[in-house]
Amino acid sequence: MNNTMGNDHPNSMKVIAIIQARMSASRLPGKVLLDIGGEPMLDRVVKRTRCSQIVDQVVVATSLDQSDNPIAEYCDHRGYISYRGSLHDVLDRYYQAAKSLSAGVVVRITADCPIIDPGVIDQTLNAFLGQGPSLITEADKDTEEKSQAQLEHKPAWDFAANRLPPPWQRTFPIGLDTEVCTFSALETAWREASQPHQREHVMPFLYEHENRFRVLLVNHDPDYGNFRWTVDTSRDLELLRTIYSRFGGRDDFSWLEVLELFGHEPELAEINAEVLHNDYREVEKGD
Repeated sequence: MNNTMGNDHPNSMKVIAIIQARMSASRLPGKVLLDIGGEPMLDRVVKRTRCSQIVDQVVVATSLDQSDNPIAEYCDHRGYISYRGSLHDVLDRYYQAAKSLSAGVVVRITADCPIIDPGVIDQTLNAFLGQGPSLITEADKDTEEKSQAQLEHKPAWDFAANRLPPPWQRTFPIGLDTEVCTFSALETAWREASQPHQREHVMPFLYEHENRFRVLLVNHDPDYGNFRWTVDTSRDLELLRTIYSRFGGRDDFSWLEVLELFGHEPELAEINAEVLHNDYREVEKGD
């Protein structure tokens, strides 16, 4: 494990964002290191997640499988914090990574979302902490930075997310997915989750047991849940490369700027319109 430290806040709940990444994706192998606008997709995700005003540390969690050596080597080269664990039991990978960094709050991000938005991460975290709204509107463009003292208080929820599978309402685009939980809730899931999809997709045990955990879904008004900005296929990759080209290869643009781009060029949505999103209960034996 590369244990380079970040902005640690002693005596407060350390917020750790864990980005899961692997090379053996079935639909687009090696996608996390494919080029998007001149940089590997993983680099885009790490840099954008690091722009969160609330997250203390960002760690890339990959597997011990030999196929994932390129990810570990790239993280070492870039000086990114990395953790290697189980290939198939991603929940265990998350738990062990979070435990090793003494996390109090865990943020789940996936490495196939190259326009993950730090503002959305912070809005989800603020709602989770009980310091922000659970319904985001167009007026909520900026997220106020929270002080260390505020983070010392117990979160208002055990788990929060801005996208969950049906029958939950999905109002944020696919590709801005942010899931947040307390380390205590993650540990309970790690100990008790037994279904394959609960081990692979990390958080389902929590939102499938609302009778045990305080679960919050953060929504957006208006509803933009029909947009697909994640990378699972070559068509997705084509779209994300096109988006980055429109912004000159820079990665400091917001998701609202992407919405504006689609308003000017609605034909962009046709590039990956036929791609279907996997059901969360499907198990691919990996991330």
